[in-house]
Amino acid sequence: MMPDRVAQDVDSRMALAREWDELVAQVRDLPGFEDFLRPPRLSSLLPAATGGPVVILNVSQWRCDALVVTSSGVQVVELPDLDQNDVAAQTRAYLDAVEARQDETERGVDSDAVEGALERCLRWMWDAFAARILDRLGYTATPAGDAWPRVWWCPTGALTLLPIHAAGDHRTPGEAVLDRVISSYTPTLRALVEARAATGSRPAGSDRMLFVGVPETPGQATLPSVLTEEKLVTGLFGDRCTPLIGKQAKRETVLAGLLTHGWVHFASHAEQNLDDPSHGGVLVADGVLTVTDLSAQQYHGDFAYLSGCKTAVGGTDLPDEAITLAAALHYTGYRHVIATLWSVHDKQAAEVAREVYQAITRDGVLHADDAAEALHHAVRKLRARRREWPSMWTPFAHTGP
Repeated sequence: MMPDRVAQDVDSRMALAREWDELVAQVRDLPGFEDFLRPPRLSSLLPAATGGPVVILNVSQWRCDALVVTSSGVQVVELPDLDQNDVAAQTRAYLDAVEARQDETERGVDSDAVEGALERCLRWMWDAFAARILDRLGYTATPAGDAWPRVWWCPTGALTLLPIHAAGDHRTPGEAVLDRVISSYTPTLRALVEARAATGSRPAGSDRMLFVGVPETPGQATLPSVLTEEKLVTGLFGDRCTPLIGKQAKRETVLAGLLTHGWVHFASHAEQNLDDPSHGGVLVADGVLTVTDLSAQQYHGDFAYLSGCKTAVGGTDLPDEAITLAAALHYTGYRHVIATLWSVHDKQAAEVAREVYQAITRDGVLHADDAAEALHHAVRKLRARRREWPSMWTPFAHTGP
């Protein structure tokens, strides 16, 4: 390259760099954009912990810690019993068990081997980090009254794939997360801050329920409880409910309905591609309503219930990128999302949905801020009857404030 050409390129790059700096400075002068392209200030993230501590789980080859965020600051809880190699091994064993459980659900059988693998994973999480964190927070026993403390889990790495809310030795009373706190998840602190700030921001007329039910899907098992869930939801919401059943539940119709309804319930099969999670989605009448489809629009929803299978499982290559159906709906405007981590029994899915809706619906109005507590007690009730089958009560998870 000629010297003159090199000099011209250098001058051009310097001019572009100056222009970039000037444009960034102009953006930062705009109200609300003071931190544009800057790391968020801690003071702007602490409101995430308004309702209770947020536990960020950090796993690395050097050490593992929990960063416990409260409204007053951050404390570090060392996790000497948590190891990166153990996390990888446990996650692999867990995913193998989940895959086997999904195969069994489709064939209508149950396996003690799968239940044993899930129990071992839940006990390992309890011993490796969950018990230590709850003890440090002072949550050492089952609450005596109705006022349960809440904890938000913000896992990183492979831990994003595990059911932390169900960690515990469930053979011993009080030795489980379910016995001490109400758990929720958040993909980031900022997402939780925004979800808290969105209260009351829904447009007028959006206090309606969109019910999307697909009982028959080619190549999939029939879901007879879809009609049970439809009867439940339409009975609770009456003329506030718009049902899209079977062939009515087409992709474009559903996407349009999401814009005009503050609440949505999906009762259908779903599929998740762990290697390419953005292509997973809910199976509707004319194909798949993918994570990408949902993420292309901004909603003003208050509540989404994903009663389909595998709606809260992300990818393995980029586990920190919480690309799940649940996360997609949460990021795009639904403050509260209830979803399942893997394939669940049709009967148990309908049972938990009934318990949740009856607890959060009054006079045809859904009170979304009660969703986490309602799900918590519904899962504990199911566990009390089927303690030896963790695959039935472990999958249900809440994301949001």
